Amino acid sequence: MTISETRREGMIQLDIEGRVDTNTSPQLQQSILQAFQKGSHVVLNLEKVEYVSSAGLRALLIGQKTANSKGGTMKLIHVCATVMEVFTVTGFASMLTIE
Repeated sequence: MTISETRREGMIQLDIEGRVDTNTSPQLQQSILQAFQKGSHVVLNLEKVEYVSSAGLRALLIGQKTANSKGGTMKLIHVCATVMEVFTVTGFASMLTIE
């Protein structure tokens, strides 16, 4: 998995590519938390993510809780159908902001 960061007008976008699983979810969680140290609005571009495991869901949940505690926002964009199905089945679709 690779993560690249872009800053735009008070918002930080993380472009994520690859699988988010047990091995890579700590990297995602760390990147999300570091982004919230730099700003209060974080966008995760999941266009090139084809798989998210339960460990990846945990990292996203921690990110959402961090956003809520800081009075900020975290939104996911360009979520593919397979990953969206995981979010829907697990109930995460209602907990996360997905565009």
